[in-house]
Amino acid sequence: MPDETAAQALPRRDNRRQKLLDAAAGLFRRHGFHATSMRDIARHTGMLHGSMYYHFPSKEELLVTVYEEGIKRIAAHVDGAVERESDPWRRLEAASVAHLEMLLDHSDYAQVVIRILPGDAENAASRLIALRDGYEDRFRRLIDDLDLPPGADRQFLRLFLIGALNWSQTWYRRDGAPPRVIARRFLDFLRRPLQGEEPPA
Repeated sequence: MPDETAAQALPRRDNRRQKLLDAAAGLFRRHGFHATSMRDIARHTGMLHGSMYYHFPSKEELLVTVYEEGIKRIAAHVDGAVERESDPWRRLEAASVAHLEMLLDHSDYAQVVIRILPGDAENAASRLIALRDGYEDRFRRLIDDLDLPPGADRQFLRLFLIGALNWSQTWYRRDGAPPRVIARRFLDFLRRPLQGEEPPA
């Protein structure tokens, strides 16, 4: 017979907190941070408005937690893809493909990371920037490992690549090229000139 005292000591998973996060991620994605109120989120979860503050003292705190979860999910997919490769360019390509797959699968959490800018939540801006920068450090390290011509601006290359990947969600169509093909084409256009090759036609 299980020890009832030990069982009572174990923390119970609070499903209401997860429901709040899921609802907030969906509403932030569809309506933006400013247009979404705590009452909207409470209504979507069937909770009393005041009960939300037991879990999150403010909308900014809720946003940071959603953003952090989005970063965690994207990072896990990227890290898993990169660890299967050894060549520096193949590793960067794997990271780019994985990043784009997460953005284009229409995950609410991933879309919040892209669509909600730090400036949209001034009281949480520094924490959102820190989370974003921590994630982008992966791409910084991957680009640092590339054998590039002298004078190549690695920071500009990173910003250019991430910007192109992130912006693709504005024009991507499901009946067009899949995320894997798009990311590889982006990398091809960057890699070939840097290695003295002609870009693909």
